[in-house]
Amino acid sequence: MSKFLLIILILVLFTPFIFGETPDEPEIVEAEQEIEEPAEQVQVVRIDIGPINNPDTLWGIFLQNPDTETAVDILIKLGNIGRRNRTVIDNLNNYLMGINLLFKSGSSVNYTVVSACISAIMELGDNSSFPALFSVIYAGYPEVIASEAHGALEVIPGNLHQFLLNVIRNNPPDEKFAAFRTGLNTRKLTVSQQGQLAEVALEQGLAVTDEDNIDLTAMRYAAVLSLTSLRWTRANALAIRHYYRVQSDYLQNAVSKERFIQAITCLGAVGNSDAALVLGLQLGLINARTESTGAFDPDITMALVQALGLIGYNAAFDHLLYVSNLSYPEDIQAAAREAVARLKW
Repeated sequence: MSKFLLIILILVLFTPFIFGETPDEPEIVEAEQEIEEPAEQVQVVRIDIGPINNPDTLWGIFLQNPDTETAVDILIKLGNIGRRNRTVIDNLNNYLMGINLLFKSGSSVNYTVVSACISAIMELGDNSSFPALFSVIYAGYPEVIASEAHGALEVIPGNLHQFLLNVIRNNPPDEKFAAFRTGLNTRKLTVSQQGQLAEVALEQGLAVTDEDNIDLTAMRYAAVLSLTSLRWTRANALAIRHYYRVQSDYLQNAVSKERFIQAITCLGAVGNSDAALVLGLQLGLINARTESTGAFDPDITMALVQALGLIGYNAAFDHLLYVSNLSYPEDIQAAAREAVARLKW
C-alpha cells in the first residue's frame, strides 16, 4: 500500500476524534431543574385579647379563625361581658347551631371550641339558647359534650318543659325522641311535667303505623316504661291503644313477649275500669284456653293477674276467681288470690 493511500485511510477513521466530534452520540442538553421552595410555614400567633372589651371587636377576631386558645378566651370573655346583649347572645346561638350542622354533616369540628361556646352560652343564661343547646344533644357528639349541653339546659332559666313538649309535637322523629330523653334525664322537670312529656311521646308514637320508624317506635316503648314508673293515669286511653297495637304485633311475631308484658304492666299502673275490662277479657280467654287445652303462657298470665290486682276494679272478679279452678302453678294461684283481695267494692 502506498503512503498516499495509508494517509487517506487514517484521515477517514480518526477525523471525528481529531476534531472532537462524536457523530453517533446524541447531544446532551442539560435541563434546568426547578427547585421547589419549601412551603412557608403558617405561624399561629397567640392574640392577647386582655385589653379588648368591645363585644363586636372580639367577635370580629373570633370570626377570623384564630388559634384555639384565643378562640376559647374570646368565648369565655363574651360569656362574661355579654349578658342581656342581644347581639352577643344571637351570635353565639347562631354559631353553635351552625357548627352543629357541620358536625352532623360529617365535618370535623374543634371540640374544645364547641365546649367553650356551650360554657359561654350557659354564662349568658338566656332561654333563647334552648334550641342551640338541644341541637348539641341530638347531633351525635361525644357524651362529654352532650353532657355539657344538658348541664346548660339545667341551669338556664326558662320553661324547658314547654320547649321539650313543642319539640316532641312538632319536630322530626329523631329530635322528638331526643327531646323525650332529655326530659327524662333532667332534674329541672317535676314528676307531673315528666308525666306530660311521656304522655305526649306515647301519643306521637301511636300517631304512625310504620314500625320501621326506629325513633318513634323506640320513643313509644320508652314512654310506656316511663308512664308505668310514674303511674300517670291520664294516659289510660293511650295505654289501651298501645296495648292493642302490641298485642296484634305479638300475635304476628312482630314484637317480643317482653314488649307485650310491658304493655300489660303499663295498663296495670295507669289504667282505670276501662283498662280492667280489657285485661279481664284477655284473662278470660286464657282461662278458657287453659281449661280446654291446658296450654298457657305463665309469664303473660301472671302479668295479667298482677295488673288486674293493681287496678282493683271489681269487674275482674269472676276472671280472677276462676283462676283457682284451673291447673295454674301455685305462684299464679297466689297472685290471683291477692288480686281478688285488692278489688274495690
